[in-house]
Amino acid sequence: MKTLILLILLVVAFVVVKRAMARPSITAGEADERVKASTAVLIDVREPDEWTGGVAGPALLCSLSDLRGPRAQWKTVLEANKDKELILYCASGARSEVAASILRKEGFNAVNTGGFSDWSRAGLPVREP
Repeated sequence: MKTLILLILLVVAFVVVKRAMARPSITAGEADERVKASTAVLIDVREPDEWTGGVAGPALLCSLSDLRGPRAQWKTVLEANKDKELILYCASGARSEVAASILRKEGFNAVNTGGFSDWSRAGLPVREP
């Protein structure tokens, strides 16, 4: 029984370390600094109906579904910012990690900054879309 518990703990530790190494991420404060320095753009990947509760002040609005689909919103954003870091957020950080992973595979410098609540909790500017 002890061996099984130890094995489970080792597997969990391995998964956590692997995820941490594979997922570049930054804090909301770091994201704000990079956007202010014009070295990065902040992108909200939530769906349009989720934007009604507010968005990060400097955020561009490009949903994950559009990234996976026609890229009506994303095409111009990606072309205009191909040399900048793309900092992504969503509601919890899960979808923004999916989007960041897609973009990294396409050669973009993309990182996840978590969820909208992280941004607002940090006291950073919020606006209506």
